Amino acid sequence: MALRRNVVVVALALAAVAGCKPKQERAPAVGKDAAPVAEIVVDAAPEEPELPPPDVAPVEPPRRLWTNELVTEQAWLDYSKEQGGERFSKFVVDLKTDAIYYFDVDVYRLHKDFIFGELYKKPKTREAVKAFDVNYGKDKTDFLMCYLVHHLGPDKWTFAFWEGDHATPAHVERAYRRMKATFWKGDVISYRPDSNYQEHVARQLTSIPVITNDKLYKDSVYAAFNKGTAIGTLRVVPVGAKEEDLSFNPTDIVILPEALPDITPVAGIISETFSTPLSHVSLRARAWGIPNVGLKGASTTYAALVGKTVYFEAKDASHALREATADEIAAWQAKTREAREVVIPAADLDPVELLTLDRLRAADVTAYGAKSANLGEIVHAKPEGFAVPSGFGVPIHWYDAHMKAAGLDARVAELLADAKFRSDAAYRKRTLDQLRKDIAAAPLDPAFEATLGEAVDALTGGDETKGLFVRSSTNAEDLPGFSGAGLYDTVPNAKGKAAVARAIREVWASVWNLRAYEEREHYRIDHARVYGAVLVQVGVDATAAGVLVTVHPTDPAETVYTINAKSGLGLRVVAGKKVPETILYDYKNHGMRVLSRSDEETMLVFDGKGGVREVPNPHKGKPVLTNQRILTLGKAARRLTRVFPPDRPLDIEWLFVNDELYVVQSRPYVVR
Repeated sequence: MALRRNVVVVALALAAVAGCKPKQERAPAVGKDAAPVAEIVVDAAPEEPELPPPDVAPVEPPRRLWTNELVTEQAWLDYSKEQGGERFSKFVVDLKTDAIYYFDVDVYRLHKDFIFGELYKKPKTREAVKAFDVNYGKDKTDFLMCYLVHHLGPDKWTFAFWEGDHATPAHVERAYRRMKATFWKGDVISYRPDSNYQEHVARQLTSIPVITNDKLYKDSVYAAFNKGTAIGTLRVVPVGAKEEDLSFNPTDIVILPEALPDITPVAGIISETFSTPLSHVSLRARAWGIPNVGLKGASTTYAALVGKTVYFEAKDASHALREATADEIAAWQAKTREAREVVIPAADLDPVELLTLDRLRAADVTAYGAKSANLGEIVHAKPEGFAVPSGFGVPIHWYDAHMKAAGLDARVAELLADAKFRSDAAYRKRTLDQLRKDIAAAPLDPAFEATLGEAVDALTGGDETKGLFVRSSTNAEDLPGFSGAGLYDTVPNAKGKAAVARAIREVWASVWNLRAYEEREHYRIDHARVYGAVLVQVGVDATAAGVLVTVHPTDPAETVYTINAKSGLGLRVVAGKKVPETILYDYKNHGMRVLSRSDEETMLVFDGKGGVREVPNPHKGKPVLTNQRILTLGKAARRLTRVFPPDRPLDIEWLFVNDELYVVQSRPYVVR
């Protein structure tokens, strides 16, 4: 790509005036993907330029594409960009000359692009790139490639390598030395390891300050899980409040002492204990389109605003929370909200057979619910690299029959028509509590109970010590535009036919959880059309478990999966009350970036008598996911994206027993 003539003339003129030769300059692009021009080489001294007329403003020289030092704040701002609560730039160290190059990240997205375009000055052929990639290994030949980052929330500065880079301690020390000598904030910068391997290298460094992503995250005062703006009444939930005693108004902006999985729709969420973007409450807040943040000390900082109508805005690295003006309140109230109506598929009450997963397909969703149908589709696809625990689906026919036999269907109809039930939140909560108790207490149809016992024996081989998971699979979850994450109940490790029968009634009753009712109301779902199917699966006593979504948490354009993991069973990952291990996995180049570590003292395991129990975590302080586990999980998720429609990101629940992977759920990842 050639520079336009007038740009060349101006550049040469300015160089002559300054008494120096022109360097790399930003050139006008030709075409959408045109690369910046290489260095202009001038063999002869330029002619003396004509001075512009006095009434013509002087032309600013184009900024150079790279520089050997960033010694002022303005220079840093020129060569960096802000994204996701961080401001970053990149640099390259030439191993042969020790030269350092800070390059413009608005022009060159990748280190490799800069090196080929400006230093090698040759095309990125497949052979050339293959030879170059040795520079990401331990035996680098030409370059060190690093990032400089200002973490805006905690106001910390770090430098790092790409998470897949195998730089040695000597490489880290050399990059640090060159950066520190040429960067205006060099004295306050720490090395930030981004992967399991790099954390191992960091432990060998003795003369360089080190800070992990985990410490950055846990030391932060603020984290945005979902950005947005809201106006509502500020409310504080006190520490120690019982979840079952809480109810919320859709206009509340709530400050919580910790993440609350059962929260009903509100206008905004502020949690004083950091959670995870993949907890049920975060997934639901994202689907609701409301601001959701972690903010330590919020109840103290904003005590004077409690009970007032406030303006709340969540950004990547900062937030605003103040009393709303009269104009803002009026504008918010007058704002026409987008109609958010989810129409659930018509229920098929005819099928009565308890079908095993290998006999279920996506088309069975109207009778067996989405969870069972989706797993049946996965089993049918026979993907490699993981297993799906065996199980069977209980169709919605039996829920409908149970409700009718006990006269509970008529009671539901009366409630839905009751003006007090619909308008009085406290009354609605009490009434639903009683309805659930009555559903769980009503006896099962004897014929169904006998059939259920046969299915349980077939699944367990008659071994009543083998625990089963009894999970919801309603026709009002796992739908496009409505995931239903966390609305309904799971009964873990039910042992024996009697325990499974009780668990099925509990799961049926959870159709009328308060959070489920309020969420459906929020999406204008017709409650009378909701039916409870059930999935019964062989329980797996997991070594590690968690959630993976097939998108980046802040940039959907990235080829990155987000993984949350904890030791033991995965119930606490989706509860979101503690920070899990968080990994970003790039499925194109297999990069594995560690964002946080799980440091829980305890973990959940199966109880021999049924249910789960808490035990000391023998893995505390160690990574939950090894590189091999991450790779196995990433490959499995990639295969699952080919089973379901390609335009829908997936929310996948998984678990490991040692290094053997199981997938127990795949649902749409819903983002408003």
